[in-house]
Amino acid sequence: MRMKAAFNPFVLTPAIALMIALAAAPAAAQQAGPVAVVDQVDHPVVVTRHKGRFGGQAIAYTATVEGIAVSTGADEGARIVSFAYTRDKADPATRPVMFLFNGGPIVAAQYLHIGGIGPKRVAYPDDVTADPSSFALVDNGYSPLDAVDMVFVDPASTGFSRVAPGTDPRAYFSVKADARQFAAFIRAWLKQHGRERSPVYLTGESYGTNRAAEIAGQLADGPDPLPLAGIFLYGQAANIIEYSQRPANITSYVASLPTIAAIGWYHGRADRKGRPLDAFLAEARAFAKGDYLTVLYQGSAASDADKRRIAGRLAEFSGIPADWYLANGLKITKERYRVELLKDRGLLLGRADARYTAPITDKGGAPDPSDVLMQGVQKFFPLYLRDDLKVDWKDAYVPAIGITSLEDWNWGDSASPFGDWPYYKGISRMMTLNPRFRLLIGNGIYDTQTTMGAAELLATQSGWDPARVTLRYYDGGHTGYSVAATARAIGDDIRALVR
Repeated sequence: MRMKAAFNPFVLTPAIALMIALAAAPAAAQQAGPVAVVDQVDHPVVVTRHKGRFGGQAIAYTATVEGIAVSTGADEGARIVSFAYTRDKADPATRPVMFLFNGGPIVAAQYLHIGGIGPKRVAYPDDVTADPSSFALVDNGYSPLDAVDMVFVDPASTGFSRVAPGTDPRAYFSVKADARQFAAFIRAWLKQHGRERSPVYLTGESYGTNRAAEIAGQLADGPDPLPLAGIFLYGQAANIIEYSQRPANITSYVASLPTIAAIGWYHGRADRKGRPLDAFLAEARAFAKGDYLTVLYQGSAASDADKRRIAGRLAEFSGIPADWYLANGLKITKERYRVELLKDRGLLLGRADARYTAPITDKGGAPDPSDVLMQGVQKFFPLYLRDDLKVDWKDAYVPAIGITSLEDWNWGDSASPFGDWPYYKGISRMMTLNPRFRLLIGNGIYDTQTTMGAAELLATQSGWDPARVTLRYYDGGHTGYSVAATARAIGDDIRALVR
């Protein structure tokens, strides 16, 4: 979730750190304010019938908006409202079902919902400078609805989901309790709809990837385990401790270099030498994990010649002068890079998608220029609810709730998401429970928050069987499905995962 904070590109404050790691909500959602207890509203189920063409197939499907009450403890309960899209005339015993959610920590699923994976999506021009008035809500032929039923889930206190009377909304402000409501909801939804035998998948974005890992562990544990068939982690943050950019965390600078190189290539500041992006990034990855890591590890003990050689290669890949690197210990944070790359033009790079730029103000700050992508979803979602899903409920659909600092969220034994919280172990337990479980990890190439290098670290350092893990990089940023080609690729990758 994005929080309001004064922009200082040279200091990684906790608020900025939270934005980098877990961003998933537009600026307008920051104004949600303090959380208040909201009485349970028992809305009638809303069912609508639709037809569409997905993955090249013409299908009929049913959209169901409904609330399901779940109890997760003596003083924990909620009515979770979901948006389910189910293919008509499909065999419920064999038809896969996927539960999808965004991050936050507490953000509604509208961005995955109409951003790129549901049956409708907001279409953005390929030109990143296009006026937002050109955005449109269109049929999403890339949606994998031909292959898998989809249930978009909003956590308690977001969307139309609310805590039960007598439950403090803050009861769900923790890693474990947040995942408990989802685990309970998944079990309840499957039972209510007679889908206990369906293959079950999860998709989580941003902090939703941490949530998915914790859900997997909870579903794998206990006397009645529920085997998941697979998980799609998009813009993953499950190993955030490994790529949080503390000055002494040299791994983070190695992991971030491919993303920095991609951004430098995109803006024409890197030395391309005629290399296409894929070849350029392959060289950047090899350099990062080889010479760069070696010299960073040596630190002040590295020779001057080695430092100059590394600084020259960094300049080639990033577009930042070698002298700058020599003066800054051969390191640049992603936040500093957002300011430095186009500083001569007075432009700041987008945090969620660094293809986007905006003028830096006289005070040295600027809104994240890539916020426009999520503002498009925020604009069209109320219209979609009214016109397509026929939801006329009077209570507000809440995009996000007011988590204003790291201390508002209970990270367990760790003081923050940057502590040593082994989220990946939940997925490891699920892999042990189900030998056929598969994992898809995807990342936007120009996302400075959850990077390609971090995704590779998760895939290679978690002890998972490589044959059960697929790693994919997509054109775009943190909401890469805003790019039509990426929306298509994600749909195809989900189809491959469930088939």
